[in-house]
Amino acid sequence: MDQAPGSPQEPQDARPGDAAPGCYRHPDRATGISCTRCERPVCPECMVSASVGFQCPDCVRGGSGTVRPAQATAPRTIAGGSLAADTRLVTKILLGINVAVFIAVLAVGDSLVQDLEMIGGAFVPEDLAFIGVAEGEFYRLLTAAFLHQEPMHIIFNMLSLWWLGPPLEAALGRIRFIGLYLLSALGGSALSYLLAAQNQPSLGASGAVFGLLGATAILMRRLNYDMRPVLILLALNLVFTFAWPNIAWQAHVGGLVVGAAVTYGMVHAPRERRALVQGLTFAVAFLVIVAVVWVRTGQLVG
Repeated sequence: MDQAPGSPQEPQDARPGDAAPGCYRHPDRATGISCTRCERPVCPECMVSASVGFQCPDCVRGGSGTVRPAQATAPRTIAGGSLAADTRLVTKILLGINVAVFIAVLAVGDSLVQDLEMIGGAFVPEDLAFIGVAEGEFYRLLTAAFLHQEPMHIIFNMLSLWWLGPPLEAALGRIRFIGLYLLSALGGSALSYLLAAQNQPSLGASGAVFGLLGATAILMRRLNYDMRPVLILLALNLVFTFAWPNIAWQAHVGGLVVGAAVTYGMVHAPRERRALVQGLTFAVAFLVIVAVVWVRTGQLVG
């Protein structure tokens, strides 16, 4: 995890053999990024984007009184998001929604699962009706990503969300993190809709979680961190995805691709056109998802 201080857009590559120090606020987090004012090492959660390089929170607070009002700007994350005191708030809300839906499933039963799960199109004999996305139930693309039926399924996904979510939320900002999570979830559902059998149901937050995993890889690469840990984790998850039975691999791959693509657009957007580039990135990702759903719906109902 080596990196020498560079420009805010393109950090310089670290020199081989350099030892990465620990963040001055989180000593267990090795980092190659230093505050441009005090030169103390800072991790992604602590770094504040400045006009030149990054600053630590202490220098931002200490220097705020010396900056003329006309020049003062709010501190931003590496992706241009606003800094937040609680970098786990959105993660906790998402986790709470997943748990609440799981409790509702336990209370109501399989009928709720049937109403919310991701399914392209299927005939329900007892209702003498067709259900699924192809029948206009597009909400399933999103509700399925908050739906779990088995305890181990939700435990694994929520532990992954709790581990991956806060660092990304801190580095991207709350709004961008929410957009990343939801688009990853929709991307996973859309690929399942496109490639899976039309009557094959799927559910779970795995697509969104894989999107966060892809986002973590892109962010670590952007910061010139050691990629080996996240690549090993990604490889193990992909092996598990394709080797274990009854796993909707389409949702995992779709979430991973969308999450990585969206994050790449966010963290590589040039500072002077950051809002435009990031907005276009989100828009293009969403339009691709819509196009996939439109094409598949045409195949099923045409």
